[in-house]
Amino acid sequence: MAKLRSRPEEGQQIDPSIDSPTPHPDRLLYRRARRSSTGSRRRTRPEQAHLPQPHPAAHPSIQAILAERSLILAVLIASGVPARDRPDVEQQVLLGAWRSVERGMYRPDPSDEPRRALRAWIHGVVWRKVSHYVNSAYVRRVVLHAQPLGVLREPAGPSFEAQIDARADLQALAQLTPWQREMLLAVDRPESLVAFAKARGMNPYTAASRLRIAREALALKLRRRR
Repeated sequence: MAKLRSRPEEGQQIDPSIDSPTPHPDRLLYRRARRSSTGSRRRTRPEQAHLPQPHPAAHPSIQAILAERSLILAVLIASGVPARDRPDVEQQVLLGAWRSVERGMYRPDPSDEPRRALRAWIHGVVWRKVSHYVNSAYVRRVVLHAQPLGVLREPAGPSFEAQIDARADLQALAQLTPWQREMLLAVDRPESLVAFAKARGMNPYTAASRLRIAREALALKLRRRR
């Protein structure tokens, strides 16, 4: 590479008469040997890499997974999961295991006994779900209380008086006859009263009359309680 020479009146100019020093022959030989060795390593790296091939995916039935619920429950108990949360965690285990099977992530060794391999794999799924459960914010910060609304600094949701009235309404509803409760609950169905009556072989006018009688009976019981 040519060097620069300084000329104050015209600025810097390249001096073609001055060339860069020639590298030492030993340095050139070292660079060539290094390039050749690097290229050989790059060419042989894919050939030298020997990764174990994964086993083929297995697809056990959902019945086979459900048959191991006793194992799942035993692991949950041994892990300290409280009884109130065991059904939820068990559902997460079953759902997660089945989704993994559908995605082809269950790849047991074909030489292993099928059920033993399935139980060992489910055991690992349970441990992972339990780890997520233990480290979740719900478990770390939840505070169980009989009246959680009373712990809040500001009123939220139904008041205590509304809860008492709702319990009284439920008790009055429980004192009605079965057909009266059925007619009152039919109002909350997505289908109309006419469709409700036809599905049960009932005249729509009879259904309307029974609904009126049931409402009057409920109103009478509520007045007596208050």
